[in-house]
Amino acid sequence: MSTTTTGTQGRAAVPGPGGPADSPAPAPRVVRQRRRRPGLIALSVALIAAGGLSGALLFTASGQRSSVLVVARDVPVGATLTEADLAPASLALDPVVKAVPAAKKARLVGQRAAVALKAGSLLSPGQITAVSLVKNGEQLVGVALKPSQLPASRLAPGQKVLIVSTPDPAQAGAAAAAGKPADPAPVPKTLAATVVAVGVAAPATGVVVVDVAVPAADGPVLASRVATGAVALIVAAQEGGS
Repeated sequence: MSTTTTGTQGRAAVPGPGGPADSPAPAPRVVRQRRRRPGLIALSVALIAAGGLSGALLFTASGQRSSVLVVARDVPVGATLTEADLAPASLALDPVVKAVPAAKKARLVGQRAAVALKAGSLLSPGQITAVSLVKNGEQLVGVALKPSQLPASRLAPGQKVLIVSTPDPAQAGAAAAAGKPADPAPVPKTLAATVVAVGVAAPATGVVVVDVAVPAADGPVLASRVATGAVALIVAAQEGGS
């Protein structure tokens, strides 16, 4: 006798661990797609582009170079400038830096150095003057002064000063040794002068040599007083000051 076996339709349910054989399968998770916001994307792209443009402009501005004048060799104060004293240079400068354009070199030739110019330094407009610090009819005299013989304030070229004769310590000592009564202090002699240059203080003594311009008739007199060391320098009152 033949036996016919009928197959079951579909798969048989496989019982899960600890659960009945006919338990339903879990429902699949539904992943929600994020909504794209075209406006926000456009704004982000615009900000990125603006940042890149700002960086490019800043890099370009910082890399801009200007043709300016520098000092080619040392020039003493009051000296007349020549073409060999100045040279052009291409530099990237901060806008607050005051420099002289190289195109103005021809105009500066023949003018004078208002301060001592050092080779390799950047030339600024205030360092040049058309007025000579040593005028016609004047002489330049160097005055060596100790720290106690001049003000603590820094002197500058063009400043008006007075050279005052002080009592000679040698004469005062000789009078005291001879037992003579001290003479009444005379009115100190003064000479008006203009500062032309200020030297560097000597390391050991602190003595500073100040070049001053005085009338030609007073030059020899001042030189003789300076030789005794019995002089002092005071700053004259500014015009219009109280």
